[in-house]
Amino acid sequence: MSGHAGVVDGSTAVKFLQKQQPVPTAAASPSSQPRHPQSAELGTVSQLLAGGIAGAFSKTCTAPLARLTILFQVQGMHSEGALLSSPCIWNEASRIVNEEGLRAFWKGNLVTIVHRLPYTAVNFYAYEQYKKLLKSIPSIEYNTGTAAADACVHFVGGGMAGITAATATYPLDLIRTRLAAQRSTIYYNGMWHALGTICRDEGVFGLYKGLGATLLGVGPSIAISFSVYETLRSYWKSHRPNDSTVMVSLTCGSLSGIASSTATFPLDLVRRRKQLEGVGGRARVYNSGLLGTLGHIMRTEGLRGLYRGILPEYYKVVPGVGIVFMTYETLKKLLSKPPSY
Repeated sequence: MSGHAGVVDGSTAVKFLQKQQPVPTAAASPSSQPRHPQSAELGTVSQLLAGGIAGAFSKTCTAPLARLTILFQVQGMHSEGALLSSPCIWNEASRIVNEEGLRAFWKGNLVTIVHRLPYTAVNFYAYEQYKKLLKSIPSIEYNTGTAAADACVHFVGGGMAGITAATATYPLDLIRTRLAAQRSTIYYNGMWHALGTICRDEGVFGLYKGLGATLLGVGPSIAISFSVYETLRSYWKSHRPNDSTVMVSLTCGSLSGIASSTATFPLDLVRRRKQLEGVGGRARVYNSGLLGTLGHIMRTEGLRGLYRGILPEYYKVVPGVGIVFMTYETLKKLLSKPPSY
């Protein structure tokens, strides 16, 4: 439920599953090593494929709600706050169908799918490297296996991996936002046209507008998601130990996603608006940094302006988490089957 690219993200749900079933490593004891010499590598590749495909499939299924969220988030950029109407999901969905057609709900989704696999791969690889680095620190190395040391490795390693993956794939996230935010006026005709146009008109750094808000949200998003998930899961297991693990994971994952979304949504809204600065040669709306942008929104739109679009974000949490879990588990079973000769 993070990446911060999309406050609620399937990559965190996949991490929860991977945490319960760790990837085999070269450091494992000889007796625990599988007979096939390449199985450890295949295990890693399988997890990458399963995580990437599960995330992409989940994003595709919830793309209509994601586009509604983006459209609501950016409504106040070029409008007077007093003139803004309250976001209505049904009215906006009807407008999209009538004016743009049903396929418009998936505007920018191809870029999301392209974004998923490299994001998952970079996040996975970076987390493993940061984890090794952190475990080499004497104070953590001597306390390996303790709850405090494991939590430190997860939070710091996960946060750094999230920052690394978000930075590496950020241009795709920005392009996706610009494609999804287009309504009647079309500035970009697809991913490659958008990439070329942004580089020509705004320079390479134009692909990284809003990156600061994204990176600032990674740590809190991971911390809230993981802590809420683990707290709820522990409480549930202590009171109802015989309940289905799948049901516990789905419920706790959904609630942790809602908590993370609520806490970090203002940062996500600022990110989206920063990503749209300068589209089509329009004048900049926000001439200050993150805090200045938050203050500007508060003055012109009020506190509710920071949460414009939160309802469709909430609505996609439960199906998004459920689809990720089911798809990941199904793919994991298929990819882990031994080859038949």
